[in-house]
Amino acid sequence: MKYMILTYASQQDYDGMGGVATDKPAWTPEDFAAMGAFMTAFNASLEESGELVETRGLAAPVHTRRVSGRAAVVTDGPYAETQEVLAGYWVVECESFDRATEIAAQLRNCPGPEGLAESAYADVRPLEDYPGEFEV
Repeated sequence: MKYMILTYASQQDYDGMGGVATDKPAWTPEDFAAMGAFMTAFNASLEESGELVETRGLAAPVHTRRVSGRAAVVTDGPYAETQEVLAGYWVVECESFDRATEIAAQLRNCPGPEGLAESAYADVRPLEDYPGEFEV
């Protein structure tokens, strides 16, 4: 079974990682390096176990375009009404929803500025192979 693990951030989070002052604690070069090392090791462990299908981090919300409506209205981001946006994802293939949740829970160990772990979260969602696989 495949599952998608989704992580979230805000434009303010991306700004802090880029050295721009925000209301949140600033990222130091050491914080950023520690996060990179953690993610490299985390991804390598999933590759070694054979559970990693794909992973990607996403560019900052300011680089987003939203297409909506029947007339395909295109709006450049970031969006004032949006507090949090998708920051990255992993697609894992493992034996159960519980195992996918265990994998996602490991992300809470990612280093960063003080207070980051308290507000960070990830969603775990099964990927459907065909419509109707999961009941609502």
